[in-house]
Amino acid sequence: MLVNLHVKNIALINEVEIDLEEGFNVLSGETGAGKSLIIDSVNFALGSKVPKDIVREDSDHALVELTFTVRDQEIKDRLKELMVDVSDDQVLLSRKLTKGRSILRVNGESMTIAQVREIAALLIDIHGQHEHQSLLYKKKHGEILDEYCKESLSDKLKSFRVRFEEYNNALKELEEEREVSANLEKETAFLEFEINEIRGAALEEGEDEELEASYRKMQNSKKLMEAVSLAHRLSGNDSEEGAGSLVGRGVKSLGQVTGIDPALDDIANMLGEVEDLLNDFSRTIAEYEQGLEYSEEEYARVEERLNVINKLKDKYGSDIKAIKESLKEKEDRYEKLIDHDSYVNQLEEKVKKDREDILKRCREISEIRRKAARKLSKEIEEGVMDLNFLDAKFEISIDSNEDRINSLGFDEVEFMISTNPGEKIKPLVQVASGGELSRIMLALKSVLAAKDRVSTLIFDEIDTGISGRTAQKVSEKLALLAKTHQVICITHLPQIAAMADAHFEIEKGVTDGRTETNIRQLSREEIVKELARMLSGAKVTDAVLGSAREMKELADRVKARDQDV
Repeated sequence: MLVNLHVKNIALINEVEIDLEEGFNVLSGETGAGKSLIIDSVNFALGSKVPKDIVREDSDHALVELTFTVRDQEIKDRLKELMVDVSDDQVLLSRKLTKGRSILRVNGESMTIAQVREIAALLIDIHGQHEHQSLLYKKKHGEILDEYCKESLSDKLKSFRVRFEEYNNALKELEEEREVSANLEKETAFLEFEINEIRGAALEEGEDEELEASYRKMQNSKKLMEAVSLAHRLSGNDSEEGAGSLVGRGVKSLGQVTGIDPALDDIANMLGEVEDLLNDFSRTIAEYEQGLEYSEEEYARVEERLNVINKLKDKYGSDIKAIKESLKEKEDRYEKLIDHDSYVNQLEEKVKKDREDILKRCREISEIRRKAARKLSKEIEEGVMDLNFLDAKFEISIDSNEDRINSLGFDEVEFMISTNPGEKIKPLVQVASGGELSRIMLALKSVLAAKDRVSTLIFDEIDTGISGRTAQKVSEKLALLAKTHQVICITHLPQIAAMADAHFEIEKGVTDGRTETNIRQLSREEIVKELARMLSGAKVTDAVLGSAREMKELADRVKARDQDV
């Protein structure tokens, strides 16, 4: 359950913090006081889109924190799977907003919006003031029914989606191959040309790199030859100016005087070593120079081969490996085209078998839905009857069409209702008013909540379009729902507010010249005064206070009666 809500620097809110209770929590206040802003703040923490100017002008950031207590072991296990630590039975969802940036955290760990929404779905269900309008769309009817029977349906639906995608892929391929038939001869000839072009090149992996290295070497061979030839000449013995000749003369000169002074022996030996090194160098560079012989014919051959390879790269792949992979694909495609009629027949047979399997699965899914629809129809009918429908009839129509298969099967689900005695049952969209839609949604939420482990339910103005006896019935339904779930309800009706286990007033005032929204929990006597305000408007008389006190006492008796049942 949601045990604490902390909001700071959001629009008219400077800072508010409330501790919510188990059971039925009500939030009320004057129009424009900021009731919906509280729900918006909760939604911000759960990952909803944030308006640009939501942070108060005098603040550099805004903060929303939701603290949940989690005791349900299954929910704990699922939260652990989502990497949420619940060892202390608490989950803290927070969102810090700065101008241009938003940070979402769960128990102090940064999370993405998608992660937060997945976590929040296990903890809280918010019914916004306009959500009941979604009942006007048939797509929503199917979602509600599937949610109701998800335990028996979800695995089948998941595997069906996989098979449906496979079927769609096979169907798409068949359609493409049928189109190919019209241009079969042209495509076959073109493939044959491409295959022969690649095969004819007789490519070998790595040869392009070797050829490019040789090509670069040949392109620079003249420059290399000039540099090597000069180095050879300057260091060799072929001319009197060469280093080898000059050093040789030096060695010979020293050899003539070493006998005179033995101290020259080491010097003569050193110069002899230089001569030997120059001779080795001369032999090595001579060999390299011989290998630099430039062949115009070889240069042209390498250039032409590289042109062939690069042309193939442009057409079929970035390297020789990719070209060969392309060749394999084209060969496989060519084989199919050679016997294209047989290949199309195989595809047609596959699509036929896939469709039979898909239809079989659709029927199984449809049967689960139909069984659930009968049960859900009865529960909703009982639920709306509890909400002051005089003689409501409710049915869930399922229209199955084998020519209308999608990822959810072949069913179209539609809610049908008759709200008055003698009226023919009709589609919900043709019958229900705004207030009736609110009550139907509440009945649905009550039914689904019984099957759902989400502990906290928020209703933002579920009382739209209702009053009087109907409002009383709605309040009793909410109070009953609050016996198994934490219910938080924003309302403007005293009948609903009187049923609260905890009542919070949202009020707007001026502090230091600025308008601010505040929220506080009311005492018993303050609740009576707030009920009186809701009953009468601006002027609260003693008579109205007496009526409000009587309304609260009556609500207490109703809750006590339900507790004993």
